[in-house]
Amino acid sequence: MAVRIRLVHAAPDDVWTVLADASRYADWVVGTSASRPAYGIWPALGSALSYDVRLGPWTASGTTVVRRVEAPREPEMEVDSGPLGTMRVAIEVRPWGREALVIVDEHPLRGVVGTLHNVAVDALIQLRHRDMLRRLANVVEG
Repeated sequence: MAVRIRLVHAAPDDVWTVLADASRYADWVVGTSASRPAYGIWPALGSALSYDVRLGPWTASGTTVVRRVEAPREPEMEVDSGPLGTMRVAIEVRPWGREALVIVDEHPLRGVVGTLHNVAVDALIQLRHRDMLRRLANVVEG
């Protein structure tokens, strides 16, 4: 399991506004080049968005489904990356004075990523989270 925390210099509601906008997903999720609503009203329970990942000339698509939500503080999602499998991603937004403490907790659930999960994979997830939280802070604070 990989957990990472970042202090965002904005109100918790400002962070939630970005998290709750399906069209902004690609602005802060590392590796994602585009996103769009798939079904339901994001981030309601059971709603989903589709996303694209580009690696050079190749494009792959995936889906993220909201599995649990306590608006406006905690979305918990299952990210389906096709043949790689699925990941559980929980984000918690806590008030920290007038700012927001954002906590990301992610771990593999199914498929190849679940089978091959180990300490090295967690280290890579930590690096991804560091960049993802930096990007989220830039979007919210900008």
